[in-house]
Parts: sequence; C-alpha cells; structure tokens
Amino acid sequence: MAEQYYLAAFIAVSAGATFATRVVPFLFFERHTEHPLIKHIGRFLPAAVMALLAVIFLQRSANWGASAPGLDALVPGLLVVIIHLWRRNALLSIAAGTAAYMTIQQAGWLT
Repeated sequence: MAEQYYLAAFIAVSAGATFATRVVPFLFFERHTEHPLIKHIGRFLPAAVMALLAVIFLQRSANWGASAPGLDALVPGLLVVIIHLWRRNALLSIAAGTAAYMTIQQAGWLT
C-alpha cells in the first residue's frame, strides 16, 4: 500500500515539475516579448534544436557498420525533410519518419 502512495506522490511531483518548467518561461517573458534577444532566440533556437537532434539521431541510431552504412537512419531522416518541405506539418513529418525508422528496424531492411 505504501508503494502505491509513493508512486502517486512521484507522479504528482513529476507532473508538477514538468508543468512548472513549461509555464515559468511564459510567465517570466510575458512582458518582454518585443525584446530583440527574445525575438532572436525565438527565431533561431527551434532550428538549432532540430539540427542538434538530427546529429545525435544519426550518430546514435544509424548502423555505420552495415553494408549500406547509415542508410537505415538517413532514409527516414530524408523522409522527414521531404514531407516537412512538402506539407509544412511538423507532426506529420515526424510521425512519418518515426514510422519509417521503426519499419526499417523491425523488418531488418538496410542493416
């Protein structure tokens, strides 16, 4: 019984901390949305984060020792870029890339 209370408390604290990390920047920067630094960060940070995630994905997820080195991660990555440029929908492009990557991994293609 104590484990259930511990688990519930852990979930509540985790949810509160996650919520706080999402809300605090909006509360803090509410009055400073026109500041040049905030505009600069808002313009360039999303692209920088996506580039960093792409590099980490290719480094850690690709099979560079296969007969077609890295192709198992490059194909889904390229699919994400193509779909995003075509539809301009981040959710659709990420979902398609994830589905392609998981299909390639589960089927054993390109490895």
